[in-house]
Amino acid sequence: MSRRPVSGRHASRAAKELRRELLISPWPELGLVAANGPGDPEPGLTVEDGRVTRLDGREAPAFDVIDRYLVAHGLDLEVAAEAMALDDRELARRLVDVDVPRDELVRLARGLTPAKLARVVGLLDAVELMFALKKLRARRVPGNQAHVTNLKESPALLAADAAEAARRGFAEMETTVGVARYAPLNALALLVGSQTGRPGVMTQCAVEERRNLELAIRGLVTYAETLSVYGTEPVFVDGDDTPWSKAFLGAAYASRGVKVRFTSGTGSEALMGYAQGLSMLYLEARCVSVVRAAGAQGVQNGSISCVALVLSVPGGTRAILAENVLAAWLDLEVASGNDAIASHSAIRKTAKLMGQFLPGTDFVTSGYSVMPRHDNTFGGGNYDADDLDEWLTIQRDWQVDAGIEPVADAEVLRVRERGARAIQAVFSELGLPAITDAEVEAATTGYDSDDVPDRDRAADVEAADDLLERGTSGLDVALALDRSGFPDVARAVLGMQRQRVAADYLQTSAVIDEDGLVHSAVNDPNRYAGPGTGYRLEGERWELLQALPYVDDPRALGHIGPGDEAAPDGVSLDTGRVAVRGDDPAEVVVAVGPAFAAEIGETISALDHLDVLAAVCDGIREAGGAPRLVRVRRSADAAFIAHDGARLSGSGIALGLQSKGTAVIHRADLQPLDNLELFGMSPLYTLESYRAMGRNAAGYALGRRVGPVPTELDNYARAKLIVLTTLLHARETRAVVPGAEPVELSLAAAPVA
Repeated sequence: MSRRPVSGRHASRAAKELRRELLISPWPELGLVAANGPGDPEPGLTVEDGRVTRLDGREAPAFDVIDRYLVAHGLDLEVAAEAMALDDRELARRLVDVDVPRDELVRLARGLTPAKLARVVGLLDAVELMFALKKLRARRVPGNQAHVTNLKESPALLAADAAEAARRGFAEMETTVGVARYAPLNALALLVGSQTGRPGVMTQCAVEERRNLELAIRGLVTYAETLSVYGTEPVFVDGDDTPWSKAFLGAAYASRGVKVRFTSGTGSEALMGYAQGLSMLYLEARCVSVVRAAGAQGVQNGSISCVALVLSVPGGTRAILAENVLAAWLDLEVASGNDAIASHSAIRKTAKLMGQFLPGTDFVTSGYSVMPRHDNTFGGGNYDADDLDEWLTIQRDWQVDAGIEPVADAEVLRVRERGARAIQAVFSELGLPAITDAEVEAATTGYDSDDVPDRDRAADVEAADDLLERGTSGLDVALALDRSGFPDVARAVLGMQRQRVAADYLQTSAVIDEDGLVHSAVNDPNRYAGPGTGYRLEGERWELLQALPYVDDPRALGHIGPGDEAAPDGVSLDTGRVAVRGDDPAEVVVAVGPAFAAEIGETISALDHLDVLAAVCDGIREAGGAPRLVRVRRSADAAFIAHDGARLSGSGIALGLQSKGTAVIHRADLQPLDNLELFGMSPLYTLESYRAMGRNAAGYALGRRVGPVPTELDNYARAKLIVLTTLLHARETRAVVPGAEPVELSLAAAPVA
């Protein structure tokens, strides 16, 4: 049996990163459908005598625990009749109408059922969803959250990473543990490191709720987001929870002055086997409705840890963006995912990110991995320490604020060392296992936890237990810092304890600046109402975000600066004689541009111009031709330089050279923009390449059969060198003298000074 042929291109695509992922067709019965599933209920609300008797196709006796909770706490019945009566398309249009204010949309959302909410956002396409998200974001200015963890649970490395993350502008940061008993030490390192980098950064430790609440009460963490809710009753039951228990826990945090947001996300019910034949987006509409009903100020959603499952079905990325829109529409702070690894494909992963990156959310990621991905104990990270330059560059490309600031490497090292030294001092003052100088040094300059010395982990967890038994609080940490020579960090830690008392940061979408001022949807609301309104990245903030450490000043690039007319190394090729037509039939004119070996001394690949000329002339002579050098001054265009040279050549053949190294072999009877051979990939050419060009030019002059010089190709050369090409050509064009006669050149007249 003969084998079917296999396309090489197909095989190449099949080996790419994307094909490591499993894409599936919808299976609605298992909940494997992104939105608008055939099992989703028709939106509906019946109210009789002030009591809801029917909700989204279900009669009151059949209400599940989520229905009962929403009926009791989630629906504003004074708005519901008006809101539910609106046509789905009319509501969808209002979401993207700049003349309909956000406050009005939020008012209407309080009267909408989950099925109605899901149906309406399901009418918006991807761009409309992004526009709606920009309009509905609660706080005016977008922000970002960081993940700070490491496999060794190294306190020095945690503090150093937290300090760097704070210095880079992250408003919140979250850690977790590989071993539960480490929680107090990790929370402590995160608190100290964050406040070293910038006062006001909020921190949390994602652990079991009782322990997390205890850490919050002690002032070692300042927010929580691990309160998960689900869209079907069986998943709640599976976790021994109800909407009421989650609301009670949220109130427990808030009553202690701790900011809290819930966590949900498309795909979780399908993953846990209880989707009940309902679409991912509809179930998420139920989740965010519960979150709002529970009185939480915000939600972490955007599929979160189930993102790869949602992306496996058609429309998954759009559904994730739609769930972010739902949360914002319900007036919740949105920490919009982008934390768990979404795809092996860099293109697909970034395409998914743009839905939140471009319109901006309260926290564009629910945890940017500020350390290398393999040190992220949350299960990797969609973006990590190695991706920071790309993130910063994309902010600069789009003029978009996605919450991360550029910082020079020297400043990064300074703040990392100070964060590690601060936690070293706190450990010493509190009688915890010592952090050595070697740990501090490794945490400052190392790449990951592999570079950090091992610690006695048994001693660490025993010390963590003791820390809790002693009742150590945030105030004790501040006192330890003050005693050990870190008064500024002590003030910052104390300031976070004051924030819990004032409780201003419990407001929706709150973040705290370095002066301790809370910015939230209350005192800094998003008032986007069309172009020129809302948050615009401009002024000092825009200046900061475009000033990347690896951005060059174009005035400093190139081989000779603007306005510097000195010839390279004191060389002068010009004889001063006007060039005239030659009569030698073996002659090949080598015509160079106005700045060649004058204002500019090297090609774009750093070949000395004199060496290039020598190689070309050697090639011409090797093939039996006679080289003659001419400078064309009236044009900087390679075609016209070569054609002008050909008209002066006794053979009618010339090789033209631009200063950046582009070359053309031309003939006098051709049109200027035609040619015999064009050599446009100047970054790839060597002196041997130019020698081969000279040989071919002589072959044309002598009437021989000539095989073109083999062409090399670098498809990335334009991206790498277009800026330098532009700058070199700008200097070439500045040397143009309109209407000037060509002049003879001579290598013999070019002594080195």
